[in-house]
Amino acid sequence: MQTFNNATAGGIVLSMADRIVENRAYLSEIDGKIGDGDHGVNMAKGFGMAAERLKGQNQSLSASLDTLGTVLMTEIGGSMGPLYGVMFTEIAEKLEGIDAIDSAAYSRALHAGLEGVQSIGSAKVGDKTLLDTLVPAIEAFDAANAAGKSFADALDALMAAAEAGRDSTLNLVAKIGRASRLGERSLGVLDAGATSCAIILKELSLGARTQLH
Repeated sequence: MQTFNNATAGGIVLSMADRIVENRAYLSEIDGKIGDGDHGVNMAKGFGMAAERLKGQNQSLSASLDTLGTVLMTEIGGSMGPLYGVMFTEIAEKLEGIDAIDSAAYSRALHAGLEGVQSIGSAKVGDKTLLDTLVPAIEAFDAANAAGKSFADALDALMAAAEAGRDSTLNLVAKIGRASRLGERSLGVLDAGATSCAIILKELSLGARTQLH
C-alpha cells in the first residue's frame, strides 16, 4: 500500500505558497472581473506570511498546514481567509498523529476540510465558488479509491477533477458573494476561489504523489 511520510512532507506547504504567490496577479485579475479584485493579493499575503514562519522549521505536513490555516484565519481579510483557514486547520487536525498517510487518511482529511468550508458558508456546488473545484476533486479521489486504484492514480484523478471543476465555473452564474450581484454578467469568467482551490489541490496532491513509497 502506498503511503507518504507526514513528518517529512511539510515542504509541500512551502511549494503551495510559492504557487499562490506566483499567481497573485492572475488571481486578482480574474477576481477583478466579477469581484473585489483582491483575491490574489490577500491570498499571496497570507500564504507568504505562513511560508516565512515555516521556512527552515522542517515541520510535518499536519503542523505546516495548521500554521497556514491559522495565519489565513487571523491575518488576512476578505471572505477567503476564514474559508481556507478553516479548511487547512481541519485537514491538519485529521492528519495529526498519523505517521504514514495512506489514501484513506488523505480522503478523511479532505472531507474534514470540505466540512469546515461548508460549516461557514451556505454555498453549494453550482454556485460558482471554490466548492465547484473542491467537491468534484474529493469525489473523484474517493471513486478512484473505491475502484481499487493506487494512491498515485487516485491523486491524478483528483487533480484532473479539480481542473475540470475550476473550468466549470466559466459557465456558471455566481450565486454567492459580491459577484452574485452581477447575475448573468458573471458568466464567462472563472471564479477566483475555484481557481486558487485548483492550484492548492494540485500542489498538495503533486507533493504527496512525489513522496509516495
